[in-house]
Amino acid sequence: MIQIDAHVHFWRYDPAQYGWIDAPMAALRRDFLPADAKREMDRAGVDACVAIQARQSLEETRWLLELADAHPFITGVVGWVDLQSDEVGAQIERFRHPKLVGLRHVVQSEPDDRFLLKPAFCRGISLLEDLDLAYDILIYPRHLAVAAELVGRFTRQRFVIDHLAKPDIRSGEIREWEKGLRRLAEFPHVFCKLSGLVTEADWQKWTADELRPYLDVAFDCFGPHRLMVGSDWPVSTLAADYGRTMAVVGDYLVGRPDAERHAVLGGNAQRFWRLTARELV
Repeated sequence: MIQIDAHVHFWRYDPAQYGWIDAPMAALRRDFLPADAKREMDRAGVDACVAIQARQSLEETRWLLELADAHPFITGVVGWVDLQSDEVGAQIERFRHPKLVGLRHVVQSEPDDRFLLKPAFCRGISLLEDLDLAYDILIYPRHLAVAAELVGRFTRQRFVIDHLAKPDIRSGEIREWEKGLRRLAEFPHVFCKLSGLVTEADWQKWTADELRPYLDVAFDCFGPHRLMVGSDWPVSTLAADYGRTMAVVGDYLVGRPDAERHAVLGGNAQRFWRLTARELV
């Protein structure tokens, strides 16, 4: 079984470029590079990862692809281009690369809660299917209804929800989040990442039992063949080390059929992003 971490970030820290790393996140104010991730992945028995954009710049997308060229364990890159730009097609063309597997926009930070449905943004999304690029949806629970409307408009486009749409585990809220997530799960072209949960809980006090109800909902509505494990490293280090973060899902899967475990721990990521065996060596 090949294990794939579906959500890893890399950066060379610059306070001007990473303003979202605020005072409570001060531990992240340093470089996090492939060698650091590889050391943690090896300890946890994880073979490969997909690198996800952390800032909205064409320069970062170029840099992540360079990292992927230099480090074979980075099997795919989800980058950023300006999907609202009239030049979006040309921007994507600049990054045509075997390891560019998808794109993402930091929608959770947009002041307009209906950003996903803006005509210019949807025009950009409409280009991705023909270019064989998936799209990562990064949102909060309040955006779930709008996300469902988006994916309903583009039924042949591959989408994946990051971090289970960030349920408010810290407060224990689950009902409204579950309602919205179930609506999204009705669309078979939508997958979901089991990532980022430890940082939505209390960083100091969280327990696996506290996360289990959210995993129960995810498995019930998406099933084991549309879910993929991700660490959200290094952001996850605010609440747990890499091994403990990945063990949340690994331990949850104990006792389930091998086919389900293999799917969630790597097979679904490989299938969703169409990663080849060559890229996973």
